[in-house]
Amino acid sequence: MTEFDGTADQRAEFAALNHEIYNLTKQLEAKEREYLDSTKTDLYDPFKNPTEFRWYRDDYSEILPWITMPEFTVPFEPAKVEKAAIRHYYNIGGFILLMQFFVSNALVIGLIYLIKFILGAVNPDASAGAISHYISSSSIFPAINMITFLTANVGFAFIGLKWAKIKPSSMIKTKDLRFGDILKYCLSGLFLLIVSAYISSGIEDIFSQYGFTTEVSDLDYGKTGLGFAIMTVYSCIIAPVTEEIFFRGALMKIFSKSNQHFGIIASAVFFGLAHGNLPQFMLAFLVGIFFGHIDMKHNSIVPSVIVHIFINSMVTVITELKGEAVLFAGFTLLIFAAAIVGLVMLLLFRKECRLPVPTPAQTRRGFAIAKTSVGCIIALGVYIAYMTLLILTE
Repeated sequence: MTEFDGTADQRAEFAALNHEIYNLTKQLEAKEREYLDSTKTDLYDPFKNPTEFRWYRDDYSEILPWITMPEFTVPFEPAKVEKAAIRHYYNIGGFILLMQFFVSNALVIGLIYLIKFILGAVNPDASAGAISHYISSSSIFPAINMITFLTANVGFAFIGLKWAKIKPSSMIKTKDLRFGDILKYCLSGLFLLIVSAYISSGIEDIFSQYGFTTEVSDLDYGKTGLGFAIMTVYSCIIAPVTEEIFFRGALMKIFSKSNQHFGIIASAVFFGLAHGNLPQFMLAFLVGIFFGHIDMKHNSIVPSVIVHIFINSMVTVITELKGEAVLFAGFTLLIFAAAIVGLVMLLLFRKECRLPVPTPAQTRRGFAIAKTSVGCIIALGVYIAYMTLLILTE
């Protein structure tokens, strides 16, 4: 503001003019800020997708740092740099799958041989066959199974999260989860269990015509009281918790960086393949999609952990009741009635809360990039080859 040596009226007029200029300048600055804000890309919704869950998204500037620039929009076709950034996360997902697969199998084999060596040293007169039978029929094999997958699932989940720079606390920031929701999800999961059982039965009929079977091997292990207790704890608690930590807590989050739909489907596919047989693949794939959906809705793995525990517990009860004809028939009738209610619950849920649908730009950032990811391709090949080998050698 310059000095002015006029009359008092002139000085007052000049001061009023300066004040007006000041106000206009502030208004222009505010308008400019408003314009810049209106043209700035939403870091958590760069694709303007109303079907995705905003609270589950990550900051997309981790993929495209210059997205924060005014008037910048994410291009329809990802540039080479963006593809490389997305592929980086897909590779992380693929490589932690491979590490989990090889390390868990190596641990099981290594622990079995170690225990065989110890038992052989303690009982030098025992044959190798007797020692193997003892390991499988006692509580030893279930304990090995539980320790191995507890370690591998949780360990590699946290390795993947750290590698992808995702906070582990993001797995349990539960949003709007009520008891009514849990009841609805458990009954819906029960319906999916029944559907998958019928699909698996049909697939088994087809395979049996060609001399193959898709049935899970009925190994005679864990038949002691302690073995049964360990197997029950593992199947009904440890496996559901640790599998959800790995597949939904880590893998789905990593695969959802640019496309939530892809994250749900990809994690469900690998979740199914990880079970190593077609009957369990059908169940795991179907419920895997459902688990991914409810976890994204509530921004937490808590819903899928609870429903997973419920489904596995129902399978355990059904398996144990097969020898009791009357109880089995009554329980089966109850399960079917609950499954019908579950179908209604599932339809209502899907009507009020649909799966995320990718925008055309997001489809260029899902499978189109994943199929060029070394980690994803190798992991998919290994899991499919392993399941095929089990079917052919059954």
